[in-house]
Amino acid sequence: MPVVVAAMLLLHRAVPGGSLLETFLPWLGLAIPFLLVVAVFRTLRSLIAVLLPLVIWLGMFGSRIVPAPDDVPHDLVAVQHNVSDENPDPVGTVRTLIASGPDFVGVEEITPEVVPVYAAAFGERYPHFTVQGTVGLWSRYPLSSARLLDIRPGSLGPDWNRGLRAVASTPHGDVAVYVVHLPSVRLNPLGLESTRRDESARKLTAALAAEPLERVLLLGDLNSTVDDRTLEPILARLNTAVSGFAFSWPAATPLARIDHVMAADMTVVSVRTLPRTGSDHLPVIARIRL
Repeated sequence: MPVVVAAMLLLHRAVPGGSLLETFLPWLGLAIPFLLVVAVFRTLRSLIAVLLPLVIWLGMFGSRIVPAPDDVPHDLVAVQHNVSDENPDPVGTVRTLIASGPDFVGVEEITPEVVPVYAAAFGERYPHFTVQGTVGLWSRYPLSSARLLDIRPGSLGPDWNRGLRAVASTPHGDVAVYVVHLPSVRLNPLGLESTRRDESARKLTAALAAEPLERVLLLGDLNSTVDDRTLEPILARLNTAVSGFAFSWPAATPLARIDHVMAADMTVVSVRTLPRTGSDHLPVIARIRL
């Protein structure tokens, strides 16, 4: 059994339909205490065998056990949140999102009917904003060149719009800010059906590759974790915090972080979740150093 757990940790990218395994990959660590208890009552060889998955797990996730301190040096703060199109309290949600004073707030599942409510709630502290389709960006700093970002899978209609790009004029220079919401995935007997999400991720990767600005900030519900092979091409271009699990979904019992803040030519030095809102996701806040 220890060898099986170790193999799943090391070879998860080889598992067909592996997005399901990769989404909850850190939770394989829960098997290790059980294996240790069993091994104590067996042979010394069994006890030594359990060290294999333990060492592998610590090598993969050890840096995430202890979150970064709140006073870590940083230059920018960004919040990412899927606010849910069924959120009963948009005003309270905004209050939670801006309580920590972020420079940028990216939101998904914002419907046209509630855009004025959100805009009023963000108020004069965040006068600069753009909403494209069902994603939005609020900023302390002026925004320009705001436009829809085409990450739509070919099988979906033209009314599916879940991406935007804008340029923020910060005191540190221009930053290209992306807000995206990749398609949801579905459970099937082989794992997760992720064809649409993967196609959308490839379009996002192409857009990032063509980005003319060096400094890039990506805020989004990617319906993937950093351990998912789908994000490998994106993570080859962008970085995110290595400390803290910051599980953001589902809000009632967070099991995975599918909400992300990533950056290029900047470093995401910390990430953590904020208190629960009226959404089925938890907000994620990140500190960024230039």
